[in-house]
Amino acid sequence: MLKKIFTPVTLIVLLGGIAGVALVLYAWRLPPFSSHVEMTDNAYVRGYVTTMSPQVSGYVVDVPVKDYQEVKQGDLLVKIDDRIFRQRLAQAEATLAGQTAASDNSRQQENAARANIASSQAAVDSAEASLKQAQLAADRQDNLIRSGVGTSSLQEEAQANLEKSRAGLSQAKAALEVARQDLQTIIVNRSSLQAAVANAQAAVELARIDLQNTEIRAPRDGELGEVGARVGQYVAAGSQLMAVVPHEVWVVANFKETQLAGMEVGQPVSISVDALHHRKLKGRVERFSPAAGSEFAVIKPDNATGNFVKIAQRIGVRVSIDPNQPAATELSPGLSVVVRVDTSKAPVAEQAAAK
Repeated sequence: MLKKIFTPVTLIVLLGGIAGVALVLYAWRLPPFSSHVEMTDNAYVRGYVTTMSPQVSGYVVDVPVKDYQEVKQGDLLVKIDDRIFRQRLAQAEATLAGQTAASDNSRQQENAARANIASSQAAVDSAEASLKQAQLAADRQDNLIRSGVGTSSLQEEAQANLEKSRAGLSQAKAALEVARQDLQTIIVNRSSLQAAVANAQAAVELARIDLQNTEIRAPRDGELGEVGARVGQYVAAGSQLMAVVPHEVWVVANFKETQLAGMEVGQPVSISVDALHHRKLKGRVERFSPAAGSEFAVIKPDNATGNFVKIAQRIGVRVSIDPNQPAATELSPGLSVVVRVDTSKAPVAEQAAAK
C-alpha cells in the first residue's frame, strides 16, 4: 500500500515542494534559516579619486608621467607653456614699482609742503615785524605834524608804508593758508596712491599664482589613472587631464532597510573581494548614510501618485578596513565586494563611543 502512495512521481513532487518551501524560508530569513549575519553584494570599494584639471589655459609642453604610475605629493604631472604668464608677472611688477614710486613721491611732496609752510610762516612773521615798524613810523610822523615840526609829505609816505605793510601781512597769511591746503591735499591724495599700490600688489600676486598654476602637481601620494594630456595639446581651464587615486580606500555597502535592525557602529565586518578570488578582509562599521539612496537621486520617486508598490530602500553603510592586512593594498576603488555584518556581536568600545 505504501509503495503505491510513494511512487517515484509522488516523491519528486514532494521533494520539489519541500525544496520550494525551504527556498522561500531561506529567502525571507525565516526559521530555521534565520541568522544574525546580514549580507549584501551591493557593495563596492571607494577611494578619494581626484580629477586633475588646469586653472589656466595654454599649450602643454611637458607630461613627465605615464598611465597608472605611482606618484608622490608635489610631483610634476603636467607643464603648461608659461611664457605669457611670466610676461604678465613682469608687467604687474613694473606697475607695482610705478605705483610705489608715486607713493614715495607723495611723501617727498609732503616734506616739501611742510617746508613751504615753515617758509610762509616766516614770511608772516616778517610781515608782522614790517607792519609794526611802519606803524611806529606813521605814529612818529603824526606826532611831528601835531607839534608843527613834521611835513605832510613825510606823513603821507609813512601812511603809505603802513598800508603796504598791512597788505604784505595779508598776503603772507594767505600764502601760509595756501601752503597748509597744499599739505592737506597731498595727505588726502595719498590714500588713493596707497590703494593703487595695494591693487598693484594684488595684481602681482595673481600673476604669480597664474604662473605657478602652469605646473600641475600631485596633491597627495597615490597612483595615476589614464593620462589624457599630450604634449602640444591646448588645454582650457577646467578640462580633465588625469586622475590621482590615493591609497586610502574603504567600502560602501548598500543594505536593505530591513537588514539594519541591530546593526551598530563598530561591529565587525567580513569583506569578500571578487577580484582577489573571494579573499576575506576584516573591517568595522564606520557610519551610516543620513538618508536612503533614493533621497539623493536627481529624479526622486513620487509615491503619492498611481498604484503603490512597496520597495525596500537601501541605506549606505561605510565600512573601514582594518590595518595590517596584506590584501588591503591590492584594493582599488570601484571593485565589487560582498559584505557580511554579524549583528549579534558587540561593537568595539572606542568606535561605539565615537558614535
